[in-house]
Amino acid sequence: MPTAMEIYKLLPKKNCGECKFPTCLAFAMQLANQKVALEACPYVSPEAKAALEESGAPPIRLMTFGTGDMAVKVGDETQLFRHDKTFYNPTVIGLIADDSSGSQGIKDGVALVKSLSFERVGQNIRVNSIAIRHSTGDPKEFLEGVKHASSEGLPMVLMTEDPGLMGETSVAWPKRPLLYRATPANFDAMIEVAKRSSCPLVIGGAATLDELSQLSERAKKAGVTDLVLEPVQGTCAQLLESMTVVRRAAVKKHFRPLGYPTISVLGSSDLDKGRATIGVAKYSSIVLMDELSRGFVFPLMVLRQNIFTDPQVPIQVKPGLYKVGEPNEKSPVMFTTNFSLTYFTVRADIEKSKMPAWLLVIDTEGQSVMTAFAAGKLTPESVTEAIEKEKVKDVSKRNEIVIPGMVSRMSGKLNELSGMKVIVGSRESSGIPKMIKSFSG
Repeated sequence: MPTAMEIYKLLPKKNCGECKFPTCLAFAMQLANQKVALEACPYVSPEAKAALEESGAPPIRLMTFGTGDMAVKVGDETQLFRHDKTFYNPTVIGLIADDSSGSQGIKDGVALVKSLSFERVGQNIRVNSIAIRHSTGDPKEFLEGVKHASSEGLPMVLMTEDPGLMGETSVAWPKRPLLYRATPANFDAMIEVAKRSSCPLVIGGAATLDELSQLSERAKKAGVTDLVLEPVQGTCAQLLESMTVVRRAAVKKHFRPLGYPTISVLGSSDLDKGRATIGVAKYSSIVLMDELSRGFVFPLMVLRQNIFTDPQVPIQVKPGLYKVGEPNEKSPVMFTTNFSLTYFTVRADIEKSKMPAWLLVIDTEGQSVMTAFAAGKLTPESVTEAIEKEKVKDVSKRNEIVIPGMVSRMSGKLNELSGMKVIVGSRESSGIPKMIKSFSG
């Protein structure tokens, strides 16, 4: 974002007050702090407006491909390091289905991608995309595979450097696929396909980053601005260097020709797996691979989840009353906080006991038991309120509640407020299986 003085130089300097601020400088200061919209000034010139919108845009352009609930966003990043603020759009992981195995092979690839998902700490994480590549196969098989993938709704990458064949994939264009790719050899023709389809375009095949930036400038001047860059990558070290240089140039230097999302297209070797891991950790917006075994891709998705989780916002589960197993009115009731790690640890330890139970999750704004207790987020009053809201006494007739041993000090007050018998449980959740077996009936 430009400074207040840089903005002020582009304003009309009328000091008319129609923007609700006494002077243009005051208005510029509010603009610099993103507290007012540029449209509040009725006299700003089109040239100044264009300049300010350009300078105020994020250093890496936001780009979306796919449609509906499954659409994915890449780019729009503002930091080099996650701890400086946060990263926003997780790396898209995709499988490449090659038409050399025929349309059935592509269909099998689509089915595999749809199966590669699982739940972790309350979040569903999955492989995001399918890439359909034309290589040595029959172009008809490629087009048939594209048609099938389009009908399945997955975000797609269409991979052919033949502009004519890419132009025949129009059945997929309403699904907004990513077109791979424009190179120095086919640049003008592929730009025309991107303009006709209104789909985002990968630019690659450049020998250097300088050449790549020149190609992105040409694409922008031709009217194609939804771009993804493919720098030269090679070894793990070269990938790390290329992606870091692109991110640093965009974020620190505000070098617009490299201010786009990036892509890494990889094989299936051990080297490629190493490069995929580096790509997720260091700035590849999209990682496509020829093979995605569960033994590799599941840990890779966990790495991605850890990197792209906002460090300033705890992962939370929804407060409420949860069943563990098939509890009935004679089953015990326990409570914990809505910090995901705490919830899933407690739940797992209850499940180990093989005894059904009710688990009441208290809203502590994502804090753990002791942190919430010390901060006043976990109190006898908040627990009693949750008991009443979730009608705990209606689902369990024991009129008992088990509390974490670490907050035993609240037992007396909680008994007084809730009218329930308070049982102090184990200090650590690992003690739950032994404790819960003492409950009978």
